[in-house]
Amino acid sequence: MNVIAFDTCFGACSVAVLWREPGSSADAPREHLVGRYEEMTTGQAERLMPMIDEVLRESGRNLQDLDAIAVTEGPGTFTGVRVGVAAARGLALATGLQIRATTSLYVMAHRALAERGKAIPEGVLAVCVDARGGQVFVQFFEASDAKPITQVAIMHPEDAAAMLPDRLLLCVGSGGQMVAEAAIESGRVVEANFASLQPDARYLARLASQLPERKPLVPLYLRPPDAKPQIGKSLPRA
Repeated sequence: MNVIAFDTCFGACSVAVLWREPGSSADAPREHLVGRYEEMTTGQAERLMPMIDEVLRESGRNLQDLDAIAVTEGPGTFTGVRVGVAAARGLALATGLQIRATTSLYVMAHRALAERGKAIPEGVLAVCVDARGGQVFVQFFEASDAKPITQVAIMHPEDAAAMLPDRLLLCVGSGGQMVAEAAIESGRVVEANFASLQPDARYLARLASQLPERKPLVPLYLRPPDAKPQIGKSLPRA
C-alpha cells in the first residue's frame, strides 16, 4: 500500500510517505520510506501541512499517487488529536483517498519494541501516557509483537498496575514510571523505559495496510477538553 501517514497527538509532529515500486520478475517490490519527525509541545497546527508538503516533495510523490491516508485518531491532547483528524478529513475529501486509523498508543508500542531491539515473549507491554489529573492513557499489548490485548483507556496508575497481574510488565511512555511504581508497591515484577516515547509516523506508515478503514473518522478523546466554557458569563460590551 502506498500511503501518507501523520501524527500530532502528543509532544511531536511527524509525517511519512511509504510507497512501493515493482521489482523485476524475480524480485519483490522495492519499498521506500521518507519521513519527518519533530518534537514540540505546541505548534503542530502550524507545522503539519508544511511538513506534509516537504515529505511529498522529497518522495517525488503526489497525493494522487497514493492509496490511503493513515492517521492517529487519539488519545492525545485535545488540540493535537483535532489537528490530525481534521487534516486527514480534509485531504480525504479533496483527493478521495480512504483513511486508515489507529490509536496513538498502538504506534508507540511498535516504536518501543523496535527501539528496544529485544522482545519479551512472556511479557506484556503497557504504553502509558500522563493524562494529568493523576491519570494515564494506557493500552496493553503483547511484548513479543505489539498485538493489542486491551482497548485504550484512561485510568489511575494503580488500576493500570493491577491489569494482567500474572505477567511480567514493561511500561513505556511518560506515564510509565507512575504505573511501574504502583506495580512495584504491589510486589509485581516490572520494568519502565522510554519515558520520552512519542508516536512516529514512520511506524504508522508501515502499519497502514493492516489497519481498518475509518468511515467516518471520529477523534478518540476519552475525556472532555480541559478548557470549559464559563456558563452564565458573557464578554463585556464595548
